[in-house]
Amino acid sequence: MDVSECESRTEGETVELQHFSHPHPLVSFKYQTVAREEVDPEAALCLGCEKPVEGWSYGCNQCEFYLHKGCAELDLAPKIQHPFHPEHPLTLLPKSPYSGGLTACSFCGKNFEGFVYNCFDCEFDLHINCALLQSSIATNFPHSLHHHPLDFIQNHNEEVERDCSGCQKPLSGPIYHCLDCSYPTFFTLHKECVELPLEINHPCDRKHPLTLLPQRPAHPEKCSCYLCKIQWSGFVYSCSLCNFELSVDYIFSPPTITNASHEHPWMLISKKMSFICDFCGIVGDHSPYLCATCNLAVHKNCISLPRNIRITRHCHVICFSYSFQQNQVEDCMCRICFTEVDTSYGRYCCSASGCDYIAHAHCATNKSIWDGTIIKEGYDERLGPSNLITDVIEQISIEEIMVASKIKHSYHHHNLRLTFSGEIKDDSQCDGCMRPISTPFYSCEQCKFFLHKDCVELPKEMPHPFHKHLLTLSNSHDENGCSWCTTCRRLYQGFRYRCYKGDCYFEIDIQCMLLSDTLKHPSHEHSLVLVHNEGTSCSACFKNLLSMDVAYRCMKRCDFSLDVGCASLPLTAWYKYDRHALTLTFSDDSEPSQLYCDLCEKESQIVGTGHRHPLTVVKNIWNCPPCKVCGEVCNGQALECKEFECNFTVHSVCCWFLYESSE
Repeated sequence: MDVSECESRTEGETVELQHFSHPHPLVSFKYQTVAREEVDPEAALCLGCEKPVEGWSYGCNQCEFYLHKGCAELDLAPKIQHPFHPEHPLTLLPKSPYSGGLTACSFCGKNFEGFVYNCFDCEFDLHINCALLQSSIATNFPHSLHHHPLDFIQNHNEEVERDCSGCQKPLSGPIYHCLDCSYPTFFTLHKECVELPLEINHPCDRKHPLTLLPQRPAHPEKCSCYLCKIQWSGFVYSCSLCNFELSVDYIFSPPTITNASHEHPWMLISKKMSFICDFCGIVGDHSPYLCATCNLAVHKNCISLPRNIRITRHCHVICFSYSFQQNQVEDCMCRICFTEVDTSYGRYCCSASGCDYIAHAHCATNKSIWDGTIIKEGYDERLGPSNLITDVIEQISIEEIMVASKIKHSYHHHNLRLTFSGEIKDDSQCDGCMRPISTPFYSCEQCKFFLHKDCVELPKEMPHPFHKHLLTLSNSHDENGCSWCTTCRRLYQGFRYRCYKGDCYFEIDIQCMLLSDTLKHPSHEHSLVLVHNEGTSCSACFKNLLSMDVAYRCMKRCDFSLDVGCASLPLTAWYKYDRHALTLTFSDDSEPSQLYCDLCEKESQIVGTGHRHPLTVVKNIWNCPPCKVCGEVCNGQALECKEFECNFTVHSVCCWFLYESSE
């Protein structure tokens, strides 16, 4: 279609377009003429670029399918040979061929559902914006820093929204990218980080040169050094003889720093010396910045700690404070790591009156906890926009409180009416959380659709401790009506909350949304607390947890953890062939070899431990074999391989180390 011809048409005139991405004709419209209440906010996205529909566009209201005018008229080749995937040609498809149509771009890592250039055999996908990028193979990149070749990309149009693998700062400008490393181990560098010298002389180590390494040498598991505390995973300059390391950021430290949060300049002392940072309370071993007027010594990165931030672990804004208390009367426990906060150093405290929430500075600003958003001074938390997705049609007064008796919910096409009491069919369940329906609830008089009153009142956007970004309520699923919960690893139907930020893959069902950052579970005597990025194995199912997973760990530091899947199991369940309720058990004194499933009559086997065969739970009493990981005898409950001549036994708590060594 001729662009000038389209732009010259009047607003009342429409044009039909048959596009390769949709079976029905698309009709031109101007977005502001479409009634907003007729379009699902999630569906009002261009299915080509996945950006909000605006201005002249094409759409199929029957299917809620929309394209920007520019995206619909792109001259896209049906097949291309792209430098990001030189092995095979890429085929243009209206959406990913994989289940659900949702995929991640193999270049930038972002989830998308729109147009894709795809290599089905290699499961390689590029969304349109990345397919239009040009690259060239980088030459002379040191193999010691990365084992794959890198591609140089002059301008990535801000498509890559993650941190540089070298300096850990947001990517911008020209970049180098590894196409062989995919989620979750992307490898991308600033141009400046690629050009770092492989060896330097530095005043912090006057005896030896420092060598550039792609990652830090191994530290003890409970190391309390600054880089371990902040979980530094980027490049370091290291001296193995002196056991000394510098992050890349410290190499370019200016002699003085001024910051709006402090009234005096900070002066660098560029030498090896031990100090305790007055802002975060962590020991440093080199290069503090000093404020001589205030008698403060801090890490370079702590100078820029923001004054006010919001984290999904707490419902209020938290504020950084370094009004030091010399005589701490009562113990203050960090509400993130649940260890003591020494108030003679800086920390984050809740700004709300009467709220005693407190957290270590390094815990509150950890990248798995905080998304980097800074709250401006004077922000009023009470002035938030309405966040519901329900329109009230009728109301009734109950004990002088107005209650919505009839509503129109965004995720159902009929009106719903409130029920406070009455008989409920046994098989009725809430279409939001998928639990059995109970009063009060809303139901459709025309079809079998139910929602708990609490599920009706779920906000459109909501934070959750499991994820650092704000989550958005959704009712979309794959073609089978299912989605995959990131936290419990189970398929589910009904409502979900999903992250639409950058390259996040996070989505969570409503039942897991009910979990908080602390848990009292009958399987363990102590309270459990939420942890991020702590590689361990679940004490219930023995499965190893990935570094991106969240889990619950014993607050008292017992060697006990539960993954979210086991933590969210119901304590009782019913099976159609048994007249009694089945109770979840946490320990059993019976001989494990006598415990068989009554359905399949087989012993329970565990996979995903890092061993090449499934493992079976056993209880060793005599002739206890040694654990293949720690070498200690496996007395009592252990995991054993029953494959012929394998002779493999391991403590359940040692499974994580077995998994790490197999990677």
